[in-house]
Amino acid sequence: MQGSSVKPQTVDAVVIGRNEGARLRDCLASLAGQVRRLVYVDSGSTDGSADLARGFSAQVVVLDRRQPFTAARARNAGLAQLAADPPQFVQFVDGDCTLDAGWLAKAVAFLADQPKVVVVCGRRRERFPQVSVYNRLIDAEWDTPVGEARACGGDALMRFDAVQAAGGYRAGLIAGEEPEMCLRLRRAGGVIWRLEAEMTLHDAGITSVRQWWQRSRRAGHAFAEGAALHGAGPEAHWVRETRRALLWGAVLPLGVATVAVLADPGALWLLVAWPMQVVRLAFRDGAGLHAWQAAFFSVLGKLPEAQGVLGYHAGQVFRRRAKLIEYK
Repeated sequence: MQGSSVKPQTVDAVVIGRNEGARLRDCLASLAGQVRRLVYVDSGSTDGSADLARGFSAQVVVLDRRQPFTAARARNAGLAQLAADPPQFVQFVDGDCTLDAGWLAKAVAFLADQPKVVVVCGRRRERFPQVSVYNRLIDAEWDTPVGEARACGGDALMRFDAVQAAGGYRAGLIAGEEPEMCLRLRRAGGVIWRLEAEMTLHDAGITSVRQWWQRSRRAGHAFAEGAALHGAGPEAHWVRETRRALLWGAVLPLGVATVAVLADPGALWLLVAWPMQVVRLAFRDGAGLHAWQAAFFSVLGKLPEAQGVLGYHAGQVFRRRAKLIEYK
């Protein structure tokens, strides 16, 4: 999938961020000397992030505040900045992440040897998993299976021309933009691959249940919008995740509460399905401490996920533009 105008073995990087402070400094420093060009796209920072990036010789793109900010829009702006002199590969990095020193050499070598692979990602780790149970759960979430994959996360090395041919990211999505684009890349014949290699350190900084709730609500919104876009296709994109969120986070609690109020208070015993599901999931995964934590928050997380699903559909009904769901 190489275009004739693309110089061989060139790697540029696009970093996106908003008020990341010291995390952005670490991110940019980790890329210094590793890429041909470094583009930083800023989404309304007020902490001097743009000037910080210029200090690292990055080309800075400041997004117009009059249009809604999304990560997808920011990444597209980075791609547009590179288009005049396109690289063969583009490394996307979120501004709260640092790139592993050995990642690019491994990833570029793999893509050079595997022409059908258009996106390659590696192990993204949480920088401070010991700080909170939420950080530990996210660290486990990033530990995806090695080999051919359905999608990547925000950090990944991609073939520039393949991403351009696919139309880039869907700019209006407030979440779930990487899986949506990866689906289109796979439909075009491309392959997504997860390497057994260290890629990035991510600093989620989630220390409160409120932050965790917001992140889970955002996931629910992404499930619903992804299913609305591509759920009818052969991939049934995020249809199962949307149904699970609605079943466990809305239908079960609201249905039981309605029956209990209108007919039989004894119906409340049906809510035992929640702890039973926790037990089932925990024993399925070995019944260790992490398994119990993951099971508990997986089940509890269906409540904010359902909120996100219902919020997306309410926005569709009332024709409201979706707003970013931020947790930092």
